[in-house]
Amino acid sequence: MRERGVEPVAVELDENERLPDWRDFDAVLAMGGPMGADDDADHPWLGAEKQLVREVVEEGRPFLGVCLGVQLLASALGARVFSMDGPELGLLPVELTPEGREHPLFEGVEDPFPSLQWHGDTFELPDGAVALATSPVATQAFQAGARGFGIQFHLEVTREMAREWAEVPEYRAYLAEALDPERADAFLAEVEARGEELHPTARRLFGNWLTLAEDAA
Repeated sequence: MRERGVEPVAVELDENERLPDWRDFDAVLAMGGPMGADDDADHPWLGAEKQLVREVVEEGRPFLGVCLGVQLLASALGARVFSMDGPELGLLPVELTPEGREHPLFEGVEDPFPSLQWHGDTFELPDGAVALATSPVATQAFQAGARGFGIQFHLEVTREMAREWAEVPEYRAYLAEALDPERADAFLAEVEARGEELHPTARRLFGNWLTLAEDAA
């Protein structure tokens, strides 16, 4: 964003910051979190966020949802978000669909490409959505509307982020339950050691999304 002169405005809804009017922005990016997309009872701000996502996509404003963000996109557009039989965890490959291989969002991205998977929920595709990437157990990316995109995987993790995530109680508890404490520590160590392997793909994919957003402005 800095290289392109894009001014980001961060909003932390879980810290009780209020949603701005999305009409004042050229594009919207929604990131992840330990909660579920339909946990509105525990996190009332989720309802307002999903309404914003729906309005943004229906208006044709550029949107990208990452991890929880893609699940919010699916839920906001009326699709079911549900728990998987088992979590998808690890540095794992993602494969593009035929539509994904031809899509400008993935231009210049190798196929398959490495990703960080850290989720126990997945989703059905909203009506009219097009799957762009997949793994053996879950849809990994889709397009909804003219400029709405979501990706289930992470590419943005740094060593510092991995250490920070390891200190989030919900993340630690989830990993300990899914993997057992010893394997959870090994998982976190691998993410910290190998996270930078994801960055070339991250820069390419996110750069492609910024180009799509700029073309829409």
